[in-house]
Amino acid sequence: MKQQIVIIGGGTTFDTYKKYIAFLKKRKIGLDKLLRPHQGWKNHLQKELGENFEVLRPRMPNGTNARYEEWRIWFERIIPFFSKKVILIGHSLGGIFLAKYLAENNISKKIKATILVAAPFDDEDRDEENKESLADFNLSPSLEKFAEQGGTIYLIQSKNDPSVPFEQLGKYKKALPNAKTMIFENRGHFKQETFPEIIRLIKKLK
Repeated sequence: MKQQIVIIGGGTTFDTYKKYIAFLKKRKIGLDKLLRPHQGWKNHLQKELGENFEVLRPRMPNGTNARYEEWRIWFERIIPFFSKKVILIGHSLGGIFLAKYLAENNISKKIKATILVAAPFDDEDRDEENKESLADFNLSPSLEKFAEQGGTIYLIQSKNDPSVPFEQLGKYKKALPNAKTMIFENRGHFKQETFPEIIRLIKKLK
């Protein structure tokens, strides 16, 4: 039986529609990105893992102006397709989504592992110029239920992440004392083309 992987990617969220419109007006855009859309490690995961794995990459609703309730509804529609002992991966906003969902809801499927890559914990620790709101993605006060049903939890963070301050990892470790950590020096927000370390981790979990 194939080992199933489910990846929830990142996105942006805003307190108000006005802030979202302002973001669209000032967001950097270049011809290079239009000619060559980003093809990061998540796009290549299936090929690199091979035929013994099945990688699901649900496209979450309205990723540029994400709303937790919309993501929750869509995620729950996907859960029936999960196999036994699924491995969940959440990158950036997708990471805090998984932490929040599994802390607040019972899931009917057995989870082998949950891997959070560059996941924000809260909207603190940033300077005012780069401060972003997590809006309705803010975590519950307790992550106890997440720890109980999330399987083996891995926290992956880079010290030079420009989007999620490294201090956020410490907050996750305090809330999830049994979680395992993988720390990198210079991977930024993990927008790289390949991610061999996560490939090895997943294969070790199979």
